[in-house]
Amino acid sequence: MALASPASESEVSEPADKHRRPTIGWFRFGQSRAHIRRPLDAWSIGAGLVVLVLCMFIVRNGEVSAAEKSVFRLVNGLPDALRAPMWIFQIFGSLAFVAVASVVILASRRWRLGLALAAAIPLKLAFEWWVVKALVERERPVFTVPSAVIRDVNTSPIGFPSGHAIFAFAVAGLLAPYLGRRGTVAVYLMAVANSVARVYLGAHNPLDVVAGAAVGLVIAACINLATGVPEPRSGG
Repeated sequence: MALASPASESEVSEPADKHRRPTIGWFRFGQSRAHIRRPLDAWSIGAGLVVLVLCMFIVRNGEVSAAEKSVFRLVNGLPDALRAPMWIFQIFGSLAFVAVASVVILASRRWRLGLALAAAIPLKLAFEWWVVKALVERERPVFTVPSAVIRDVNTSPIGFPSGHAIFAFAVAGLLAPYLGRRGTVAVYLMAVANSVARVYLGAHNPLDVVAGAAVGLVIAACINLATGVPEPRSGG
C-alpha cells in the first residue's frame, strides 16, 4: 500500500493563515477577536459624570474665575507661530472628521466600530445641547476674558462645554480598544492637543474643554458597553 506523502510545512500552516487579515497601522485588524463588556467603561462613565458635574457647579454662574483666566492666558498667549499646527489639531474634534472617519471605517467593513463612531454624533449633539447647555450657560472667552486673542474661530455666545473636546475624546475612547498601546497613546494625545488648541485659538476657556472631555469619555464608554469591544490579546 502506498503511503501518503507528509504534508509540506506550507500546507500545514495554511489553515491558520487563511482567514488572517493584515493589520493596518496601529489597528488590530489582523485577527477576529471576541467582543466583551469591560468594567473599565462603567467606571469611566461614573468618573466622567463626576468631573462634568463638578465643572458645571464651578461655572454655574457663568463666570470665569481668576485662576481659570490665568490658565487661559498662559495657553492663549503662546506665540502666533503655533497658529497653523493648532488649527490642524482642532480638526480632530470636528463633526466632519468624525463623519468621514465613520464612513471610511464602514467602507472597510469594520461595522461595529464604524457604527459606533456614527452613533457618537447624535449622542454628542443630544448630550451637549439637551443636557449640559440646557442646565448651564457660559459664554466664550471673547465675552468673558478681557484681551483674549481670538484666532479665526467661532465666536457664537455659548462656549460651555467644548463640542470639539467632546468629539475628540469620544473618538479616542472608541478607537482605543482597537489599537495597540502606541496607537492608544497617540489618539489620546491628539484629543489633548485638540483641547489645548481650542483654548489657544480663543474658542474656549479651560473648564469648557475639561467638561467636553468628560462628556466625550462618557459617550464613548456608553457605546463601548452597548456594542462591546475587542477582547485584549494575551500579553497586552
